[in-house]
Amino acid sequence: MDYDDLRVLITHELDQQDQTGYDTTTLRAALAQAEGGAGGAHDETLRALLDRAQAECAAAPSALNEPSDLEEIAALWPSDHRGVSPRPQDYDDRLLAGWRGRVIGNMLGKPVEEGVYWTRERLRDYVRDAGAEPLSDYFPAPAHLRERYELRADNWAETTLGSIDGSSRDDDVDYTILNLHVLERYGLGFTSDDVAKQWLHLLPYEQTYTAERKAYKNLVNGVRPPGSAIPDNPFREWIGALIRADVFGYVTPGDPRRAAELAYRDARVSHIANGIYAEQWAAALVAAAFTSATAREALDQARCYVPQGSRTAVALDHVVGAFDAGRSWDETLTEVDERWAGYHWVHAVNNVAVIAAALLHGEGSFTRSIALTVLGGLDTDSNGATSGSVAGILHGTAGIESHWWEPIGDRVRSAVFGYDEISVTELARRTRAVADDGA
Repeated sequence: MDYDDLRVLITHELDQQDQTGYDTTTLRAALAQAEGGAGGAHDETLRALLDRAQAECAAAPSALNEPSDLEEIAALWPSDHRGVSPRPQDYDDRLLAGWRGRVIGNMLGKPVEEGVYWTRERLRDYVRDAGAEPLSDYFPAPAHLRERYELRADNWAETTLGSIDGSSRDDDVDYTILNLHVLERYGLGFTSDDVAKQWLHLLPYEQTYTAERKAYKNLVNGVRPPGSAIPDNPFREWIGALIRADVFGYVTPGDPRRAAELAYRDARVSHIANGIYAEQWAAALVAAAFTSATAREALDQARCYVPQGSRTAVALDHVVGAFDAGRSWDETLTEVDERWAGYHWVHAVNNVAVIAAALLHGEGSFTRSIALTVLGGLDTDSNGATSGSVAGILHGTAGIESHWWEPIGDRVRSAVFGYDEISVTELARRTRAVADDGA
């Protein structure tokens, strides 16, 4: 994706506004008229249309009650919170399993990360044709399948079965490391400005994507959070904030509310509304997993930190309702696809549904949880990372079969300055130290 292509930005901006209840009829007509002119729409015209679209959006409230202010968000949280649970005695083991699970789940999803191409049907066909049903290891990549299917050219050779020698760098792990750095440097009292400063200091611009890419550019231009989440950023409710959540749950085991509040300060740098809710939900889910007996229990606790009536809440409630009604994982995701048709495959709302469905139907097995998550399609590596983190915490290191971790070893590749080839054991140890300081 060309993040500076005005045609891309205006198209996604109008989709964003449609999904949040704005009437884009006039703007779409103006765009169609401009595109239909001699030589198509020029950049000056597209720039003016994008500015007009964002100005109209800022001038009038959305038809949906989906606030981006923490106090307003918290006012819409359900009241049935369980409260704070004591840190589990096996916290260190669960924490290490969470870090490992995040890396493993990310690696599993990387070679099939392209939601338009890698539909659930195509993923199912690939696994069948590879003789890998049910999926219980990394994707095989024999030559005859590489000729028939489009594995990610930029990573399949280092993320598929038999070819893995350490982890493959990915932003889904970069942000977990970067946010650990933020917590070490500033403590649990960090601010959104602190997060923004460390992005600019430690994260290469070309290794950021969608909402983070646009927010980064806004930060460089002197726009501070939360304003940095808005200009030229039609991706502000996509999944980018959710992938940054886990460390806030790692350091607040048994305290999902505190995890959600920490995640808010991070999310508002680049996201609004459902983009924020998704990160708060993921952070609360991770925190709850440390003191929950089942994935369902953790999901029920995390749901308490999603505003009632929001699209994220609707998606999560639908998945749980379908599970309780006895519908299968595949039936549930078919319903999700239908309900959120037209949402980009990297949007937050449809992806939280995929994660929740996989954790519910994968109950009792780390392998089944991450396999169902990735086979659910959409943003496979991001979802796999979050699901792997939660499933790892729930099952501990003993619940992660050795064939997942042995080819990765104990070192992680990262684009975060100063953190490449860092030990996962070291990351877990340093996370524990932050948790101790913040307790």
